[in-house]
Parts: sequence; structure tokens; C-alpha cells
Amino acid sequence: MKDLTTRQAEVARWKTLRARLTDAIDLLELAIEENSADEIQAVAQETAALEQEFAQIEFNLLFSGQYDRNNAAFSIHAGAGGTEAQDWAQMLLRMYLRWAEAHAYRTEILEETEGEEAGIKSVTVQVQGEYAYGRLKAERGVHRLVRLSPFDANNRRHTSFALVEVMPELEDEGDIEINPDDVRIDIYHASGHGGQNVQKVATAVRLTHEPTGIVVTCQNERSQLQNKENAWKVLRGRLAEKKIEEQEAERARIKGKHVEAGWGNAIRSYVLHPYQMVKDNRSEYETARTDLVLDGEIDPLIEAYLKSQVN
Repeated sequence: MKDLTTRQAEVARWKTLRARLTDAIDLLELAIEENSADEIQAVAQETAALEQEFAQIEFNLLFSGQYDRNNAAFSIHAGAGGTEAQDWAQMLLRMYLRWAEAHAYRTEILEETEGEEAGIKSVTVQVQGEYAYGRLKAERGVHRLVRLSPFDANNRRHTSFALVEVMPELEDEGDIEINPDDVRIDIYHASGHGGQNVQKVATAVRLTHEPTGIVVTCQNERSQLQNKENAWKVLRGRLAEKKIEEQEAERARIKGKHVEAGWGNAIRSYVLHPYQMVKDNRSEYETARTDLVLDGEIDPLIEAYLKSQVN
């Protein structure tokens, strides 16, 4: 029923757009006949609005995947490099949270492991909102940062890596069936800063899917039950994402082109020194406004990637 309602809304949106376009044409003919500058200006304004509306609908057509409309969860893992990489993972987290805020998406940190000196070792965030997965799936892969290190006394240039994983939230648990016997469940005390915030009761949950080796942890809720429910959601999402990746790899193999997703194949580079540039290595889209990108304005990068997958 939810899918039917969504599709009916899409049809209604197209019908409304067509009606507005017909009205604009009629108004333009009348404006020309009466030589009315005001009406011609009104048509120009309506045309600009129609173009913007059409561009948004056309963009939404890029979301044709099975789970593209769903909520999502993403994880960030700092690569090798200690504090430098952990700080980069923290920068990426801020970028995605700012992006989600701009889209009015609701976010919740399910698990976070802090670095010893700065930044984070890993984090998992739930994102709720329409097309959350369809957009965020463009971000999965290795992200590379080049900059003058704020942690290097000699102010040398460093290269850091972080891995971003993106999983859809499955509305129908039957989409991915998990044998409970294949999952090891560990309960432990959530990590914290110490003092009064240390959990007295073990509430953190770790799920290990033994056939695939996928490990999911959730610890930010005070309730063990809530952490367990969130962990199961993320596990289903990761298994769904693994299935999608396997299907994409098979299609790429059939086409004769397949590149392993490894540290040597960063999907995007963020260069802050000796020049300013963010470049997506898949779509070739690039921008010199690194400040805007790191502040969450990543929609042009996402759109360029999605369009490159269609062409």
C-alpha cells in the first residue's frame, strides 16, 4: 500500500506539471496577442519554476534501485595512519551530518569508537528520509584526503584514507533472511568518557554473521533491547548491500570491466594542499570549493555519479 501511494503521488505530480505547462503556453499566447509585458514576465517566471520542478523529477528518475527510496545507514572506518586518518573520518562524519541536516533527514549515531588522541576510529549512523539510500549509495568506497597535517610538528603533507559503507534499511525483513544460528551475539559494556557516563549495565550489542564475517555493533542506546534491534537492522542492510555489490560485480565481469574496491582505488580525492580540489574518480566531476564540500554540499558529486551510472 505504501508503494502504491508513492506511485500515485508520482503520477499526480506529473499530471500537475503537465497542466501547469499547458496553462503557461495558453498564457504566453494571450500575452503575445495582447502585447502584455506583465503577462510575458509572469510566463517567464512560471517557465523557470517549471524547469526547476522538471529537473527535480528527472533527478528522481535516477533512483531506480530496489531500495533507493529507503532509509539508510552508513559507516565510516578510519584507514591506516593513526590520528591523521581518524581525524579524516571525523571530518567525513561532520560532512555527512551537515548534508543530512540540509535535506531535513533525521540522523542517529548507532555506534561510535573514538580515536585515542583525536577523531574517530569508526562510526555507524542511521539516516531516515526519502531517497536516503538512493543518494548515499553514491558515497560508498574509499575517500582520500591530502593536506598539511595539523598533527605534524614539521607541517608536512599527509595522505589519509577512510572507508565509507552504505546500507539500506529494509522495510520488509523477508527481503533478507538470516538464520539465527549463523549469528553470534555478544553483550558488553558500552564505551564512554568515564565518570558518571560509564554504563553500569551491559547494553552494547555486537552481532557477528559468521558465514560472511560481517560484524555490527550498536551501543549508543541505553536499552540493550533497542541496541539489539538497531544492530539487526544494520546487519540486514549490510547483507543486502553485499548482495547488491555481488550483483554489480557480476554485471561488470560480464561486461569485461571490473575494478576491485581496495585502498588503491579511492572513489574520491579531497586535496587541500598544494591546491584546492575535490574530484570524483568515477564521474570525473571536480570542484575547487573544498570548503563547501566538506561543509556538506555534496549533492553535485552525488548527482554526477548517479548520472554516470545511467549513461
